[in-house]
Amino acid sequence: MRPPAYTIPAKLDEDWTHTGSGGPPRLFPQLKPLAPTGVPDATTCELDYPTGVRPPAHTIPAKLEEDWTHAGSGGPTLRRQIRERRQYVYAKSQEAQERQTFERKQQMKDALASGKSLPTELKKDAKNLGKDLAFDEAQAEPTTHIDNEYSRAGIQDPKIVITTSRDPSSKLLQFTKLGNQEMRLVFPNSHRINRGNYVVKELADACRANDVTDLIVLHEHRGVPDAMIVSHFPHGPTVYFTLSNVSLRHDIGTYKNSTVSEQYPHLIFENFTSSLGERVRDVLKYLFPVPKEDSKRVMTFANEDDFISFRHHVFVKIPRQVQLAEVGPRFEMKPYEIRQGTIEQKEAEREWVLAHYARTTKKRSILGGPASSAEPPTKKSRR
Repeated sequence: MRPPAYTIPAKLDEDWTHTGSGGPPRLFPQLKPLAPTGVPDATTCELDYPTGVRPPAHTIPAKLEEDWTHAGSGGPTLRRQIRERRQYVYAKSQEAQERQTFERKQQMKDALASGKSLPTELKKDAKNLGKDLAFDEAQAEPTTHIDNEYSRAGIQDPKIVITTSRDPSSKLLQFTKLGNQEMRLVFPNSHRINRGNYVVKELADACRANDVTDLIVLHEHRGVPDAMIVSHFPHGPTVYFTLSNVSLRHDIGTYKNSTVSEQYPHLIFENFTSSLGERVRDVLKYLFPVPKEDSKRVMTFANEDDFISFRHHVFVKIPRQVQLAEVGPRFEMKPYEIRQGTIEQKEAEREWVLAHYARTTKKRSILGGPASSAEPPTKKSRR
């Protein structure tokens, strides 16, 4: 049965195909048809009105009528999405202030517990901070971005969509496509789609309508994959990575003729100690569901000089030792931008941008904190 016309974007309406009693649009072959948020069953709403024209009130479901609004000539949007986005941005802006207040309270509690005098910078606000100490016992840590962005992590498995840039080369398709099982098998519960002529806005709307948690877009330069974008839904963040030294699974001789395990993998994160490193680690960590204890699959993200090396292994326990076999693919990645929004929101605030031309760039490790193995610069003698 074909869904009502208003539930299908114009581009998807052109690509609709019938298979037997009916099939989903080609954009998401394994996902449900698009339906606006708040409508339990799109097939019960017989609406077919041009963009920007509000249908009669008696034809709009109660929940949709409650959230309806007009956005100029662009057609209707949902007030709830706008409200949730506004609340997310406000909570993100208050995160740094809440962290600072929490740390000041912790300093005050430590001083009272040890019997020492209060620090000078706390004496002025000690009276106001002391009023809330009794109510802070139940909160071990202040609220963070994880509470807002990844509140369902560990409870609901992520649902990921992987696609490419427009007009991808054969190597980029091999890096993502279902037949060779490269990136699709790296991320469990992921679906690969052909980009075609879909613009970013259409991809983002389809992801929201199908309850997709993350969208991964891979880019290339002259046939070599060189960039990856990870966008978390429904409100962000979006992290931009560069890719280098990409080796496909079939380029790795140890495992090219074997099948790939689809167990949920264990994750290893090495040297993500700074606040920015923890932020990037969380974005990568929540792309994977919670594994079982007996899983024999391991994925490693090792940071060295702000380059994240990705490796994919399986292991087998034998008497007195463990045998490792690399599965692939393998590549190096480096973050260069984080935005507080989804991929189509160009107006979203930039949370962090890599500064290539800062004077301290070579001496600074942004993901792992201060570099412990860096040698001090030698002084050059003047002639």
